[in-house]
Amino acid sequence: MKSSCCTCGTATKTVIGTPCRMKWRGFGTRFRKPRPSGQPLDLARVRPDSTNPLSVMKENAGRILMFVENYYPGDPRVRNESQVLLAAGYQVVVVALRAPGQPLSEVVNGVRVYRLPKLVLFEKTPVSNPSWFQRFWLKVRAVLGYVCEYMYFTFGCFSASVYVALRHGFDVIHAHNPPDTLFLVAAPYKLLGKKFVFDHHDLCPELYQSRYGARRDLFASCLQLAEKCSLKLADITIATNASYKATHLQRGGRKSEEVFIVRNGPNSLRMKIEPRSERLVQMNKTILCYIGSLNPQDGVDYLLRSLHHLAYVLGREDFYCVIMGQGDSLHSLRALAHELKLDGFIELTGFIPDADLLANLSAADICMDPDPSSPLNDVSTWIKIMEYMAYGKPIVSYDLKETRFSAQDAALYVEPNNEAKFAGAIVTLMDRPVLRKKMGEFGRERVERELQWSVVSQELVRAYETLLKRPAVKPASQEQVANP
Repeated sequence: MKSSCCTCGTATKTVIGTPCRMKWRGFGTRFRKPRPSGQPLDLARVRPDSTNPLSVMKENAGRILMFVENYYPGDPRVRNESQVLLAAGYQVVVVALRAPGQPLSEVVNGVRVYRLPKLVLFEKTPVSNPSWFQRFWLKVRAVLGYVCEYMYFTFGCFSASVYVALRHGFDVIHAHNPPDTLFLVAAPYKLLGKKFVFDHHDLCPELYQSRYGARRDLFASCLQLAEKCSLKLADITIATNASYKATHLQRGGRKSEEVFIVRNGPNSLRMKIEPRSERLVQMNKTILCYIGSLNPQDGVDYLLRSLHHLAYVLGREDFYCVIMGQGDSLHSLRALAHELKLDGFIELTGFIPDADLLANLSAADICMDPDPSSPLNDVSTWIKIMEYMAYGKPIVSYDLKETRFSAQDAALYVEPNNEAKFAGAIVTLMDRPVLRKKMGEFGRERVERELQWSVVSQELVRAYETLLKRPAVKPASQEQVANP
C-alpha cells in the first residue's frame, strides 16, 4: 500500500505497521518529547497502551476494537458510542476510513483512531427513467463495485486488527455494518476467546432493494447470508429499534436477551439550541428544513416534487427550504430542482459546518422527513427525527412504522409516497402556528425524557456489562461524553 511519511513526506511503499525509513512512525506510534515538569496531562493525547496509568485503570473494564466503513469522528452513532464506552471505563480503538486531510492515526477525545484509505469503484448512483440496458449495467457496476470495496475494507480491518492485537490488545471486536462481511475478521479471534459484537445500522438486503429497486435476486440473497453469519457469530447484537430486533430473532435465530436496542439520539451538543440564522430570519418566509443523507433511498427527490406542487399547484410562494447534507444524489438533485423551477425556493447546501447547520435548523419553522415507504425505510429509525424534535420543530413525514414510534405527536403523517398530500401537510402547518408550537413542545419533551443519547446509551453500557460479565465504571455526565 503506497503512502507518504507523515513527517517528511517521503513516498514509501509500506504495509500497516512498517516504519518510515526517515523516522520511526509505526502504525500510530511516535517518539515524543518528555512532558515538562508541572505541565498538566492532556488526556486527549494519552496513548492507550499498558505504559499509561490511564490505560491501566481502564484495562479492568475491557478493551474494544471498533470497525466502521465511514469517517471518524464524522459518523455520529459511532462517535457517540465510543465516547460513552470510554466514559464507562473501556479502552476504545476505532478503525475507520480516511477522509481527505485526516492523518492515518490520531487520538480523538481519548479514542485511538486508525484510518484506511477509501476505495471507490465505479459510479453506482441510479439514473432517472433508465433503459433496460442502463439498469443491467448499473447492477453489474454496483455488484462488482460493492463486492470489491467491502472485501478491501474487510481485509484492511483484519490487517489493522493484527497490529492492534500486538500493539494494544483487545477483548472485543465491535463491528458496525455495513458491510456485513466483518464477521470474517472476528471469526479467527473468536477461537482465541475474543468477543464479537454486531452493531446493526442497516439491513443490507433491504438497503440494496430500496436503493436500486431490485427484487430478491441472487445478490440480495448473498447479502442476507452475510447478515445471517454476522448475527450467528456474534456474542451479542445491537439493534437500533424493535423492528431490527425482530429481524435478529427471525433471520439470525438470536435469543431476545442477547439483542440490545440502542436507539439513535441527539447528544448534549445537539440538545443545546443555537441562535437562529439571521439570513433565514430576514427572509420573512416560512422556513422549511431537511437534514440528512442525499442518496437514492432517502426520498429527497420526493421532497422536491412536493415543493413544486406546493409552489405551482397550491400557489404558495411564501416559503424557503434549506436542504442540508451530502450524498451520491447531490448533483442530480440540484439538476432536478432546476428542472422543477425551484431555484428561488430552495438551496441544497451540500456539506456545511455544524455551526451553520444548527443555525439554519434553529431558524426553521417546519422540518421535513421525506423518506418514502421502501423495504428499508419501513423498519428504520433516522437520527434526523430526534434532532428535529430536540430543537422543538414540528415535522411532516410519510407514515412509516418506526418514524411514528419516534415522533408520535411531533409529526403530521401522510399517506406514504403521496407527494401531493405531503405538500398539503406542509400548508397545514404553515397556516397553523399554534399547532406548530404544540407539536414542537411535545417533541422536545419526548426527546428530553426518553430519546436523547444520555438516556438511550445506557442500554449500550448494559450490553457490555452483560457481554464481559463485569460492571463498567459510573458513566460520565452527558457533557463529558459529548463530542466537541
